[in-house]
Amino acid sequence: METFDLIILGGGPAGIAAGVYASRKQLKTMLITKEWGGQSVVSETIYNWVGTPAIAGAELAKSLENHLKSMPENTVSVTVSGVTAIEKGDDSHTVALENGDRVTAKAILIATGSGRRKLDVPGADEFEHKGVTYCASCDGPLFAGMDCVVVGGGNAGFESAAQLLAYAKSVTLLHRGDSFKADPVTVEKVLTNPKMKAILNAVPTKVEGDKFAKSITYKDKISGEEVTLPAEGIFVEIGVIPNTGYAKGVVDQDELGHILIDPWTQKTSVKGIWAAGDCTNVKYHQNNISAGDGVKALEDIYVTLKTT
Repeated sequence: METFDLIILGGGPAGIAAGVYASRKQLKTMLITKEWGGQSVVSETIYNWVGTPAIAGAELAKSLENHLKSMPENTVSVTVSGVTAIEKGDDSHTVALENGDRVTAKAILIATGSGRRKLDVPGADEFEHKGVTYCASCDGPLFAGMDCVVVGGGNAGFESAAQLLAYAKSVTLLHRGDSFKADPVTVEKVLTNPKMKAILNAVPTKVEGDKFAKSITYKDKISGEEVTLPAEGIFVEIGVIPNTGYAKGVVDQDELGHILIDPWTQKTSVKGIWAAGDCTNVKYHQNNISAGDGVKALEDIYVTLKTT
């Protein structure tokens, strides 16, 4: 079986950034991905990809793919497939793929990202990208001067609300629990804004509109009453699910499945395996951060391969 210097799992910003640097450093590399672009491929417009004022998610995905494939001498091979398992070895590790192939390398970089938990109520799928969105930093500016609702009472929900308050007409946060999960300091600071309102024990039941979303209805868990709020922008922040099931029992993970890494090097708990991007336990999840962490991982991978 052919052995590579490096296997990169994932075709989002972290994986592609690492792949580009691996090519420049002439590491014999295999990049394995099921799709290109990561989570942002579904975004109509992305405004915070540094160096590009605005770009569609699909266009960003194609740009990342083209950049990797433009690297000289085909130093990075590409396989389009999902991953089923990682098998640890002493001096190398093997990756088993959904297409039946097996690939071995001295180093592995896990960069398979995560998927957002979807709002599972009538109308949420119908109005996705038509008012229902999963990224305030990506799509928030589109809703300037409008009534917005954030679903979720954790730090991500309050951070999204804080972003929206800069330009929305009003922001209402709905949380199904009886207390917020976000840091108390963050909650207090965000709720001081006169345009902000937060409602506890609020369980979303439906999203309605015509061509675009116009309202969201929630049920009060205490009274049983159903309340409909005007909402042209509905921002869902109810958590993400890391795409790391294939690595369970291989590298250390937190209770949600995020891979635990050393933030200085992106190393995991297993020698020869690194991880970067949204699949890791970093505090902030953004395209630019993922790309930077992918580069950081590659730099450490290169030094490790060449000096040990």
